[in-house]
Amino acid sequence: MNALTSAVEAVICDPAGRVLLCQQAQGHRLWCLPGGRIRNAESPDRAVIRDIREETGLEIEVVDLVGLYHLTGDGGGCPLPDVLMYVFRAQAIHPEPTVNAPGRICRLMWASPDQLPWPTTATARAAIADAMAGRSGVLRSVTRDREPVIQEAVEAPIAL
Repeated sequence: MNALTSAVEAVICDPAGRVLLCQQAQGHRLWCLPGGRIRNAESPDRAVIRDIREETGLEIEVVDLVGLYHLTGDGGGCPLPDVLMYVFRAQAIHPEPTVNAPGRICRLMWASPDQLPWPTTATARAAIADAMAGRSGVLRSVTRDREPVIQEAVEAPIAL
């Protein structure tokens, strides 16, 4: 049995219905929803507010819980811990995100839910689909994708 860690993410949409995504600064530079790990003695809803503020500068209001996603698999590489991901639906109170944690994320973008950039994490794809369908309280197991082979990552900023 793999170790289990807990994390949070949020589906945040702009007025045009696009979803806010973060590109990871390390590894395979996957696109994901903003969020992070839950600290000891921290509730998931407090963790998502803190993590999104730290990563993007956004102040958010949690609307509801889209679902709990149990992320498993090793991505075709070395063993990785399972993650229990709490994914919330949230609204931005301050609508101008910026990269505030360059060691964790390198770029932000607003993406159409039906045209997500490649590679987007399996959890983000599942949670975005559930959120766009109006679902709440979803319980889903998600298997990591095989880690992509990516050529030199481009450092050019993406317009928000």
